[in-house]
Amino acid sequence: MASANCKATTKSGEKCKLKANSSGYCHIHEPERFSESEVRQQLPKMFKVEFSGNTFSQRRGLKPISEIIQIDSMNDALRNSLWNVLSGNLFLKYSNSIYKGIIRYSGKLIDVFIEYLWVKYFKYPLDNLPGSSRASVKWLSTYFQKCQWYEVYDFIEITMNYFKSPKLVEEINFVLERELAGYRFVGGVFTDITNEQEIEMLEQAVDDKNFPAVSSHLKRSLALMSDKENPDYRNSIKESISAVESLAKAITGKPKTTLADALKVLEVSHNLHPALKNSFLILYGYTSDEGGIRHAMLTEPDLTIADAKFFLLSCTSFINYLKSKI
Repeated sequence: MASANCKATTKSGEKCKLKANSSGYCHIHEPERFSESEVRQQLPKMFKVEFSGNTFSQRRGLKPISEIIQIDSMNDALRNSLWNVLSGNLFLKYSNSIYKGIIRYSGKLIDVFIEYLWVKYFKYPLDNLPGSSRASVKWLSTYFQKCQWYEVYDFIEITMNYFKSPKLVEEINFVLERELAGYRFVGGVFTDITNEQEIEMLEQAVDDKNFPAVSSHLKRSLALMSDKENPDYRNSIKESISAVESLAKAITGKPKTTLADALKVLEVSHNLHPALKNSFLILYGYTSDEGGIRHAMLTEPDLTIADAKFFLLSCTSFINYLKSKI
């Protein structure tokens, strides 16, 4: 007996004339089989799944996992991922636009930003700026792929500070964490701090608009410590100390007050335990004693980033604690 024809209906509305398999459908119309167009429709859904784990070869030890934080280098995965954040947020729609000057991000025109980069960052003649959006973005992409690792951070830093987008900051920091980079974007600069609790603590202090002087000193401390070409750890430490002193003045309302005075106020008005007050005075004795810890520390000939980081984090932690008390 001849095999029955396929039970499916073609796009033209006619019955399929191909021979059916045991399922009652031909090899083209098998229910389990996706047509090319159906596969295309499924792709966006398929790619919504976020890859977050290690690969099979990494889990089995067949491929080494880099546990060394990228501090003085940048691998292709990190570089490409950072560019993808910039491209996805800024450059992709702009390069695909046939009209110049209408694509905005965070309220600012992207073509104006590219001109800003050309003149202020690259310091090239404006006459040499590529004439189309596509050519401009291609030039930037080529530069991004070939420049030094630290120039990538320079480029992203100027971009982040231009657009001031929390979303952009979040996505960049997510990539840095995922790719084991040794930096995070905090307070307008890239810094070596890698612990997430430390970052949250710093952001809390830096972004607090109730104490602008404290925030200003902490931002300056970050900038001085994070300058990869010419770090100034001595003055970074000074700025961290100044942040504590600024908060002490805010607590007491006296412009010439010391940390000791501020702690006395807290001891009376907010039940600060005497033993805790004394321990803080010992640890932060430099805030009121130029001949003591402060002076000795700042005359050390070989201050390192570890010293600057310790002072920044300890001062920030103390600042957040004092603010919680008031």
